[in-house]
Amino acid sequence: MQRAQRNSLRLLQWMMAASLALPIALFAVAAAISYTSTNDTANREIERTVAVAHEHALKVFETIDRSLAELNEVVRGLSDDDIRAREPELHRRLKRLTDSLPQLKSAWIFDADGQALVNSIVSPPPAVGFGDRDYFYAHVDQSIGSFIGTALSPRPPYQGARFFGVSRRRESDDGRFIGVIQASVLPEYFESFYARIGSEPGSFFAMGRTDGAMLTHFPRLDRDLRLDPAGPVGQKIAAQPQHGLITIVWPSDGIERRIGYRRVAEYPIYVSAGLETSAIRSRWLVTIGQHLVFGVPATALLFLLLALALRRTRHLQAEAAKRREAEEALKHSQRLEALGQLTGGVAHDFNNLLTVIRASVDLLNRPQLTEERRQRYITAIADSVARAARLTSQLLAFARRQTLKPEVFDVGARMQSLHDMLATLLGPAIEIVMQLPSEPCLVNADASQFETALINMATNARDAMQGKGSIVFRVEATATVSDAPAPPAGASGASYGFVRVTVSDTGIGIPAARLGRIFEPFFTTKQVGQGTGLGLSQVFGFARQSGGEVTVTSEVGHGSTFSLYLPRVPPDQLPQRQAPNTAPAVTGSGMSVLVVEDNIELANFAADGLTELGYSITLVDNATDALAELVVDADRFDVVFSDVVMPGMTGLDLAREVHDRGIDVPVVLTTGYSHALSQEGAAGFDLVQKPYSIEELSRILHRAARLRRVRDGAAE
Repeated sequence: MQRAQRNSLRLLQWMMAASLALPIALFAVAAAISYTSTNDTANREIERTVAVAHEHALKVFETIDRSLAELNEVVRGLSDDDIRAREPELHRRLKRLTDSLPQLKSAWIFDADGQALVNSIVSPPPAVGFGDRDYFYAHVDQSIGSFIGTALSPRPPYQGARFFGVSRRRESDDGRFIGVIQASVLPEYFESFYARIGSEPGSFFAMGRTDGAMLTHFPRLDRDLRLDPAGPVGQKIAAQPQHGLITIVWPSDGIERRIGYRRVAEYPIYVSAGLETSAIRSRWLVTIGQHLVFGVPATALLFLLLALALRRTRHLQAEAAKRREAEEALKHSQRLEALGQLTGGVAHDFNNLLTVIRASVDLLNRPQLTEERRQRYITAIADSVARAARLTSQLLAFARRQTLKPEVFDVGARMQSLHDMLATLLGPAIEIVMQLPSEPCLVNADASQFETALINMATNARDAMQGKGSIVFRVEATATVSDAPAPPAGASGASYGFVRVTVSDTGIGIPAARLGRIFEPFFTTKQVGQGTGLGLSQVFGFARQSGGEVTVTSEVGHGSTFSLYLPRVPPDQLPQRQAPNTAPAVTGSGMSVLVVEDNIELANFAADGLTELGYSITLVDNATDALAELVVDADRFDVVFSDVVMPGMTGLDLAREVHDRGIDVPVVLTTGYSHALSQEGAAGFDLVQKPYSIEELSRILHRAARLRRVRDGAAE
């Protein structure tokens, strides 16, 4: 009995000790976990805030840069006297610019001596010199692009808030310095933005130059601040010059802060955001206080100790659920980042093309333009449109959303016809070897997309060999996709096998780690601006959409072999050879066309072009009204030309309705992209791909109307 009592007492003593030791231990662990978690949360908040401030600053400076570039183009070639003569007009233009951009206080055009020729504040400008301002003298001796100056106060008689200058050099045609174009940027614009996004206690923002000069600061300072590049802050930034997180005592007020910083693209500017470490500690103390509120009662009773353990378990489960949510959020963020890369790549290439088009249009609007220059600008626009169409075609081909135009052709014959073009494309230093079969190898595929895929593989091989070596093109029939893991789903080549087109090079080869990514859109190992990364993804998309496959084998240092498989068709499906359709535009001769297009600008373009060729045009903006016109009097029209993608009834629905009702008017469809057409084809109707030329459109409309007349004549 006593032994049992001693054991019971010892057990109670252990339980009493445990009632104190266990909560204390749990509290210490929780405090450490909470401290780490609080700091991690603060770091993530700071990094997100820095990213927002960085994007805002980048957009602001890019907008100012574009505005200065436009102003430079406006006054390019004008002498100072010409600018003074046009001063009222230029003053109004500068004022409109500053009124439209809240970050700008004013905009200026200076001559080579620092005298203001025009500004957005007053017209005419007073005779005050600004040659000693940093935004001016920085450009005198050399061209440095955009310059961002230090914070300055207005020079009398001008008044108002402080500013810092963003300026560009004005040069004559021979490169001489003739002045400066400058925009005065308001630091308080950034401070207002920071006040909106920095709602947390202890929030901090700053933007400064790489030499340490502060341009704006939140909370606002009542004096100028310049950080020493050799000081503690400068040394920490120098260790990671692009972006990072640091804990420092800020020189202006002596407050310790956790700060994140990031350099703004190519500009010599850093943006930073942070929190006071005391505010972060306050968050942690609040959390610890909550633990104490629940932990102290647990030391009194064993029941509460057990209840606390249960609560702790539930808390850990909640933390695990939060971690899972965070992991899902991270995956979602990564997907969005990949989408952003895709969108950025497309935007980059399209903006390049649009820039050429926009510049050509602006130059075409200039008076006294010679015919030779006019033709050159028109050719540049046409080439840019063609390149944009090819880029769109490659994107749709990769996504397997391209509206293909399949036809039966002999791959060997088509390869032979491309020999001269490939020789020109690849250059004289590359030997081309073609191994073609003696028997026809027929496929039913889009011939244009096939040629594009072949050119993309050849170009990839050329780049891998750095323009020198040997490429072997081989065409052969095969029963299966031998070096692929499995035949592609839905492949139509099971009965007759496949036609394999291989492109083998003697280049550097592809590392095994990259083989799984080479067909990804916008994946490229080339330098920025030297390739879109769409070439091999177009090959992949074309092969899959055609019911085939593309594979690659490679060994580093021994070249690569790409194999394109297309389903083979029997020889009796080869159509009779037809003459290529290269005829010029066909005159309308009064032919009546019902144009159905919901985009008014495009509709007017088509109508005007066809009217000039002699067509009679009736224009409606939806398929329902077009069907009503046909029901009332179909004999008025020789042909219907309709867009596919329209609200309500689509162009394809209209064409089917015309056919189902027995209305004897041919329908020609047009689209840039339609999911229905990419899946089902054009359902037997003629199709014109956007962008199209008036010449191409006139030929197809004339052919459709001519086939109707032939059919009607045979019926009689």
